[in-house]
Amino acid sequence: MDLDSKLAAAVAANVAAALAEDVGTGDITAALVAPEARAHATVITRERAIFCGRPWADETCRQVDPNIALDWRVADGDAIEAEQALVVLDGRARSLLTAERTMLNFLQLLSGTATAAHRYADAVRGTRVRVLDTRKTLPGLRIAQKYAVRCGGCYNHRIGLYDAFLIKENHISAAGSIAAAVSRARASAPAMSIEVEVETLDQLRAALVANVDVIMLDNFDLAGMREAVRMNQGQAKLEASGGVNFETLRTIAATGVDYISVGELTKKVQPIDLSMRFS
Repeated sequence: MDLDSKLAAAVAANVAAALAEDVGTGDITAALVAPEARAHATVITRERAIFCGRPWADETCRQVDPNIALDWRVADGDAIEAEQALVVLDGRARSLLTAERTMLNFLQLLSGTATAAHRYADAVRGTRVRVLDTRKTLPGLRIAQKYAVRCGGCYNHRIGLYDAFLIKENHISAAGSIAAAVSRARASAPAMSIEVEVETLDQLRAALVANVDVIMLDNFDLAGMREAVRMNQGQAKLEASGGVNFETLRTIAATGVDYISVGELTKKVQPIDLSMRFS
């Protein structure tokens, strides 16, 4: 998976789409301000968080008006405190007014995602477990949220349906068996990582016989996870998934699994409260 290679294109496309829906045929309210008027503005945070979203803010300003100057006081991944100044902007007042909401929307959402990821990463600190995101992201913002997850200290699962095999219940049913699905995966893309989702210890045995790279333990209880770790003996990487939340995270990590995938990292995001003030 190569998230970094997709980042620049995703940022440009995300910002273009956001400005298209917000600005449309033109910012009629900003047009009330004299075209030559200039302004100075500061973006602050109202609460503690992990900051994320600079590339999207930079690109928003570039697409609105490349003459907007941004003086950043923080970097992505930094811990920020309430009332802290994040960036100071200088430029045409009209341009700053037009860029404001789109820029803040990206910064609030991605900082919220990074903050959630940081909380989960802290919860398993000192264990061997890596907390992974999922494909349960906001439509159109997959790359952005996965980037934010990394800024918060967690890790990325596959980006989409194209960069790793994840053979789940319906794939197994349609293919006829775990062995058949894995065989077809290897024949179609020998170098691609293969992960199989299992719901029982019998399915786990079949996945181990198939010699896959990762086995997802779907909705296993703690005793089942511990038995899976014993049976596996380090052959494949084990990923706990399904019904995971912050309260159960540390206990699951103690079973000896390698990964825990958490949909809440990206699907239940509380945006961070930010504000832009003119001065």
